[in-house]
Amino acid sequence: MREVSFIKQNKEKWLSFEKAIFNNDFESPDELATQYIHVVNDLAYAQTYYPKSKVVVYLNQLAAKAFQKIYKTKREDTNRIISFWKTEIPLICYEYRKFIYIAFIVFFAFTFIGVISAANDGEFVRSILGDHYVNMSLENIEAGDPVAVYKSGSNWGSFIGITINNLKVGIIAFVMGVFLGIGTLYIMFKNCIMLGSFQYFFYEKNVFWESVRGIWIHGSMEIFAIVIEAAAGLILGASILFPGTHSRYTSFKKGAKIGVKILISTFPFTFAAGFLEGFITRYSNVMPHALSVFIILSTLSLIAYYYLIYPFKIQKQITSIPTTSTLTV
Repeated sequence: MREVSFIKQNKEKWLSFEKAIFNNDFESPDELATQYIHVVNDLAYAQTYYPKSKVVVYLNQLAAKAFQKIYKTKREDTNRIISFWKTEIPLICYEYRKFIYIAFIVFFAFTFIGVISAANDGEFVRSILGDHYVNMSLENIEAGDPVAVYKSGSNWGSFIGITINNLKVGIIAFVMGVFLGIGTLYIMFKNCIMLGSFQYFFYEKNVFWESVRGIWIHGSMEIFAIVIEAAAGLILGASILFPGTHSRYTSFKKGAKIGVKILISTFPFTFAAGFLEGFITRYSNVMPHALSVFIILSTLSLIAYYYLIYPFKIQKQITSIPTTSTLTV
């Protein structure tokens, strides 16, 4: 076979394998080993028939990279954890960004419904939050501390209890996606209606800014994480509704795997939100306004950057990866 024909026949396979190695994108170790064997065979063929060609250099370097992946050390196993958040999750978020956008659209729409409902029905807030919570909030407002509810309990007790509850909400929002995504939308509806009516309640009582300072110190990451978890639930539902060329079961397994990864990626933010709510929010009414605004904006910027901006940067890096050696046909 002529060298030109040999390269044409295998070029796409080699480039695809090289990108997969860079992104650690393999279904299993067996798949990596199988493709490595193919590359080694191609290398042996090239060394025999085109010993002075650049393709020999390219395949030799590609095989070396694959070898390092297969026989990785324990230190490299640890790096796998880092690459999960550094590369894998951002690339998933880029690929499924439409679901994230849809989740945010739904979030704002449902929250707006909560605001409008509370504005037009004086009893709506009580029907959503309950008489006890509303009465307690009214007493706190009269006492000059609208968000005093966040001061109840110890720091550690609040942190642990709140974090467990937020993790539970996020997991349920994802798992309910198995009902074709409708379950996830229901969970979002309940929480968004509560959020919208809750915020309007404080607005109506002329303590909106005080409530923002208290609620959103931890709420920026807490609410944002729930929206991302809802996006994971919608991905799960879509994998059942729209299997594409796969069987419905295969599509479901893929959707579940992707969704679980996205869900896990939100856990650090959920823990951080729980820490802020347990240890920082309780001092919102005494801390300087500039400090509370800084915490709100910095936490919101951090999680927004990770899920909405950083994925584009990683995707751009991946698509602009230079090949190990120039292949000419």
